Amino acid sequence: MLQKLTDTIESHKWLWYTILGALALVFAAWGAYGIVNLNFGGASWAAKANGQTISLQEAHNAWLNEQGQIQQQFGGNLSSDLRKRLQDQVLEGLIREVLISQRTEQLGYRVGQGDLIAAIRSEPAFQVAGKYSPEAAADVLAEHNISLPQFKSDLESDLRREQLVAGIRSSDFLTPPELARAQALENQQRQVQYALFPASQYTSDAPISPAAIEVYYKAHQAEYRVPESVDLRYGELTLEQVAATVQVSDADLQAAYQKHLSQFVVPERREASHILIQFGKDPQAALAKAEHILKLAQSGQNFAALARKYSQDPGSARNGGSLGWVGRNGFVKPFADALYAIKKVGDIVGPIKTQYGYHIIRLDGIEPGHTKTLQEAKPELIAELRHSAAANRFGDIEDHLQNQVQEPNASLTGIAKTFNLTTGEVAQFVRGSGGAPLGVAQPIQNLVFGSGAIAPGTLGGPVILDNDKMVIVKLVAHHGPQVKPLSEVRDSIVAVLTQQRENEAALAAAQAARAKLLAGVPFDQVAQALKLKVDPGKFIGRADPSVPAEVSAIAFSAAKPEHGPVYVARVLSGGGAALVAVTAVRSAQTQNPILSRALAQQQIARDSSGDVEAYLAQMRATAKVTKNPSAFQ
Repeated sequence: MLQKLTDTIESHKWLWYTILGALALVFAAWGAYGIVNLNFGGASWAAKANGQTISLQEAHNAWLNEQGQIQQQFGGNLSSDLRKRLQDQVLEGLIREVLISQRTEQLGYRVGQGDLIAAIRSEPAFQVAGKYSPEAAADVLAEHNISLPQFKSDLESDLRREQLVAGIRSSDFLTPPELARAQALENQQRQVQYALFPASQYTSDAPISPAAIEVYYKAHQAEYRVPESVDLRYGELTLEQVAATVQVSDADLQAAYQKHLSQFVVPERREASHILIQFGKDPQAALAKAEHILKLAQSGQNFAALARKYSQDPGSARNGGSLGWVGRNGFVKPFADALYAIKKVGDIVGPIKTQYGYHIIRLDGIEPGHTKTLQEAKPELIAELRHSAAANRFGDIEDHLQNQVQEPNASLTGIAKTFNLTTGEVAQFVRGSGGAPLGVAQPIQNLVFGSGAIAPGTLGGPVILDNDKMVIVKLVAHHGPQVKPLSEVRDSIVAVLTQQRENEAALAAAQAARAKLLAGVPFDQVAQALKLKVDPGKFIGRADPSVPAEVSAIAFSAAKPEHGPVYVARVLSGGGAALVAVTAVRSAQTQNPILSRALAQQQIARDSSGDVEAYLAQMRATAKVTKNPSAFQ
């Protein structure tokens, strides 16, 4: 496979350029987070776990991989404390991986060669049309700059970890009393009556005071903080733009066609219809039924009508059993073998047994395999040749752009004209989240926000985005982080405080009503006095759709009504308040064995997950770990 990897890179220079581009992004990103420590006297490791070192590069790469999720969850404005906590979580994850690997080695977990090969062959990224492809595997590893020994080592570690976790999980079980208790809790029903106090009924014309607005504004400064940003002008060049300028000669087409002739072999396809009879509880009865239907079909009865009447494949039955045109690899082996053994269109065979049941198969058409002519393959060949040539040119253009950008008095307009760059502007490119149309664009973030950021009025780049786009930028203006002025956010604060006031009034009304209930006034009477419509009390389950989910959650989190009804008044997340009465509890026993098994499996899964976490926590607590406090500085 290593040789294949080398061959692939040699014959696809654009792939190698892509790998180099990806590495360039990584090296550029190091500058943004300060992972590369140029102080040779400082620590070169991020953490040590039981004597094993986690490098600064590993920690940085792990942190970089988390950026997408962090961006979605927190946006681009991370406080210093939050950033430190998240970075520590990333480092703890790496420490856990090292400790698990050490523990599995100590306990003698091993991965057989057969299991390792099976895991490699089952990796979806290494498959083409559902089958393992050594070429695809080599390409994927090359694309991610992973050597085969490294991949195998990482995979072995993962498989050993799975063995350890599986061993812990498999040790969990439920005793009959535990299962009975879990079933009783899951099936518990509570008699509930409730009233809703809409926030809209507690509006007030009194304005929110300026003092209250000022207090809220000062207490929520972080919510109104605008992160650091810049105004940018940019010029970009895509791989497709370069490819469009490449001229492909007839000689090049002919040579490429001959070299890759095997790629243009189109295998035979067949059109088929079938009738499926599933095994059910009695496979013999299913076989007898399939044989009967086969006789009907072979006697001349309409196959499509028989399929619509008998077939248990809902996807094709409605279409008279038609499966359309499919290659041999599109069917499971027994089905494909039977279909491709039929010599004459219209012939019917069966019953053919597969894992799905018994099939009666009719051959509806044959499209012989053939090799595409040069003319047929021409569009594909031109696209590939253009892309390959463009990838080679891309590196040369990057070098020339680099030189031009560093020239004194370099002009974005002039460079864009010389290299046919598409120009544009980003009015607010925000630290952490970037800005349309460039997106997050981490390499650009490094250029304009990093420790060596370019100054306003100067050019930076080129940088590679998404492996197929080259960008240079001009920093027009820089804006430091700041808090939005109160004038810009006053209306939103007033809306929040108004909602809070309405909710507080609704809750106060619900609490006053609760006091009356505790004094012995019937629920219906209290609701009637407040002009609230309520339904009679009824028993509900945990997922009863007839009551609001939040009301159900309040009811089942309330204490049991041991000495009389339990009343709970609470603000609702959507606004307003609820008053919930829980008057009785009962357990509805289920006799459904399927539901019982599912509940047992869910409970065991919860218990085993807790056991795994406890095991890992104990392993971490007893390990000798040292962390470099400057790892992410």
